Order: sequence, then structure tokens, then C-alpha cells
Amino acid sequence: MSTTWILVANAARARLFENTGIGKGLNLLSELEHPESRVKGADLVSDRAGFMQSAGNGHGSRQPAIDPKQNEAEHFAQEIAHTLESGRGQNKYERLILVAGSPFLGTLKGRLSNQVLAMTSDTLEKDYTSNNEREIGKHLEHCIYL
Repeated sequence: MSTTWILVANAARARLFENTGIGKGLNLLSELEHPESRVKGADLVSDRAGFMQSAGNGHGSRQPAIDPKQNEAEHFAQEIAHTLESGRGQNKYERLILVAGSPFLGTLKGRLSNQVLAMTSDTLEKDYTSNNEREIGKHLEHCIYL
């Protein structure tokens, strides 16, 4: 019996499904929420941008090194990567399918270990987080028999 995990995610929500074979469908294993990714970028920083002395009489402003929303996406991607790595370490799946919208898919893949990436058979650059299991299954027909 081969177990496939299907991760359907965006920067604010992730659902992890399991398929254990043909005719078994998708079983929801867990849901992860990251509400900070839905907050406006200006509300994520505790203070306005600092000032620095510039050449001449004026002041220059300093922006954060990383966009606050991107920073939150990175945190969430790390949390998801930890979940996938833990499952891999416990041999809970043999195959992984990643479904995530752009640019979060790239952020997520950048956080995954080489071992998890090696188990990834298919990648879809789509945001299906609002779809139900049946709709997700239809979108995945080309890469898995449910």
C-alpha cells in the first residue's frame, strides 16, 4: 500500500490530505492556519520606518529589509515544511503532491529539505484552498487516482 500526501496551501491556509490507494479518496489529515498572512503589511510592523541621515539637509527613510507579508509567508512555509519533514521521518507517506499558489509555492519549496523534495512527484501552481475535496480531486486527476 502506497500512501500519498497532498498539500493544498497558500500563504494563510494549508490543508494536508492523505490518499491510501485507488478508490480511497482524500482524507483530511490536518489544517494549518496563519492569520498573520491576511493582515495588512502596515499592521504587521510595530513602528513606522526609521530615519537615517542622508547627504544634504533632508532625511532619508529606511524600509525593513524584508516585506512584512513576505516574512509571515516565510514563517508559515517553515511551519509547513516542519510538518512534511516530520511525516517523512516517521514514514507516513511515500509520495507528496504540492498544490500552492504563486509565489507561495516558491517560498515553500525553498524551505523543504532535499529528502522531502525528492518525494514530491507533482507540483501544481494553483490556489485550491477554497475548494472542497471533490473539486480538489478533479484538479488532481492527471497525477493521482482517487
